[in-house]
Order: sequence, then C-alpha cells, then structure tokens
Amino acid sequence: MNSDSRSVAENPAIADAIGESHLALSLVGVVEEAAIAAARTMGRGNPELADRAAVEAMRAAFEKVPINGTIVIGEGERDEAPMLYIGEQVGAPAPSGFAYPSYDVAVDPLEGTNLCATGGPGSIAVLAASEPGGLLHAPDCYMEKIIAGPACRGALDLEAPVAENLRTIARCLDRDVEDLVVIVLDRPRHRKLIEEIRQAGARIRLISDGDLSAGIAVAVRGAGVHAVMGIGGAPEGVLTAAALRCLGGAMVARLVIDTPELEERIQMMGIRDPRRVYTARDLAPGKRLIFAACGVTDGALLHGVRFFGDGCRTHSLVMTLASHTVRFVDSVRLEGPPGPRGVRLY
Repeated sequence: MNSDSRSVAENPAIADAIGESHLALSLVGVVEEAAIAAARTMGRGNPELADRAAVEAMRAAFEKVPINGTIVIGEGERDEAPMLYIGEQVGAPAPSGFAYPSYDVAVDPLEGTNLCATGGPGSIAVLAASEPGGLLHAPDCYMEKIIAGPACRGALDLEAPVAENLRTIARCLDRDVEDLVVIVLDRPRHRKLIEEIRQAGARIRLISDGDLSAGIAVAVRGAGVHAVMGIGGAPEGVLTAAALRCLGGAMVARLVIDTPELEERIQMMGIRDPRRVYTARDLAPGKRLIFAACGVTDGALLHGVRFFGDGCRTHSLVMTLASHTVRFVDSVRLEGPPGPRGVRLY
C-alpha cells in the first residue's frame, strides 16, 4: 500500500459499509453458494464431484467479499490446487487507495462429503474468519475431543475416565447420566469408547461423518444431544471451536501425533507441545470471530438446500463473537422472474 493509501478502518464511509454485520452476511453468501453447488450433486455417489463443486463455488463467492483473507485451514497445501489451499489469498479487490481488513479464514466447503454423496443427513458448507492469529493453524491430522454445552465450561477433563466425564456433564446439566445422548463417529478406533459410554449408562448416537455439525449441535439447547466424544479431524476441531466461542460451549482437545513425520511437521508449524490440551479459546482465540454454515442436506440444526422450478431455498447459521449474535438465515434465491403464481417457499 502506497503512502497515499489509508486502511478501511480510517475511512468511516467504507468502514461502515464493511462492518461486522455486513461482513457476516457476505460470508453467509459464500457458504450458501458452496452448499447449493454441492446439493446439486447430492445422492450421485461421487464424493469427489461434490467436494469439487463446493470448493469451486466457494472460491468464486469469496471474490465478492470485502476482506483481505488468507486461508489458514483449507482443502490442502498449495500444490493441491485448484482446492482452497493453505496460504491462498481470498477476497474482493479493494478500491484504489484503500485496503480491506485482514482476516484469517478456515474453510470446509463440504463437511460430510460422503453424506452428500449418499444423500445422508448433516452435510454442511462452513467457514470461520478472524483477525490474523485468531485461529490455530492446525495440521491435517486427528484430534481427540470432548465437546459439551455452555454449562460444562471448565469442567471437562481429557485425562479423566469416560464415566467420570459423563457424570460431570450430567451434573452440570442437572440430569442423570442415563438422560445423556453422546455423539460418536462410527469408527473402529472408537470401539472401546463406545463400550465405556454404554457401561456408564449414557445413550449413543453413532454418526458416519460430520462431527463438526455435531459439535455445534451440543452447544444449542433443544438439539437433543449433550456431548461429542472421540477422535476426529483437527481442522474440523478448530472450526468447531470457533462456533463454540460464539455459542459459549465447552471443549477440550488434543492433537493425535502418531508418526515422526507429523511430529516434525507440527514443530515447523510452531506447535511446541504435542501433548497440549486445548480449550475452545486456545483453538480459536480471536476477538473478531465470525462463523457461518449452510445446510447441504437436512440435519439437526439446518435444513438442506431445496430446489424448485424458479430457484432454491437455503437455511444458514451465522454467528459473531463481538456482538454475541446468532442468526438463522432462511433465503430464497430466484434464477429468473417468478412464475405466474409468484415466489414459492418450498
């Protein structure tokens, strides 16, 4: 930026135009575009096609967003383009003489690719944005997690036995362990965990994919689920943490470092303690966090994309930490002039 340039923050007119609410809605548009593109591939049995459609749509949508964005969690490294790679710059070109605010961006254009490919429930398009340094640059590895609602903040212990954590969660929620519903990814690695949860008396909801949307659901009252336990992806863990910061939810997590190559890689990424137990605030420490998600297929929190003759209908969630605002956005997009009967909301 030359000496005559001023940041957007120094110009009230432009600052107002790209305020937090405006930016949040712009990011809703990004996840909507990705969700619509992915939904057009739903049930075709081709997860690669679904993921590619979501990535391409999300990248194109970012070109309309007034930020100087850097992907810090994405679809892969630079040599894996055309995916949204780590380090890629996203956002609209700034007007001459001005610079848009800088944001770190974490994306999962299609969380639950297999769910979309098979028409299963709970696939979403999702992203989180924060000021630089506000999202942990997590490696593409596994992460051990316990996630629960706001009442459990400060009470979860990753070192404690499963039964003890379940008793703690039940006590925080003022209910019995037998009343709890725990979400677990249906994987062979969770056989022992599933057995211990059942022995403790809690109920289990096994899911084939999508622990990110599950983690969001446990922080929302009335969703009918109370905890997520087990090992899932670390990038998804950071996105979940961003959502939990906005919702006030509880989370403890630890990277699963099981190879020398991975240990060397996390050292290069600046992670000095591979055994560190992270909270949601550690994973997403930003003060200007924005989280946005749009349903691709129907799930516990969000409806999937619905197509009709004149366009489609989407259901999205957007949250901002600074304003403590959670919005559900129900949008109808028309592909042309409404038909003779007007807009149809189905």
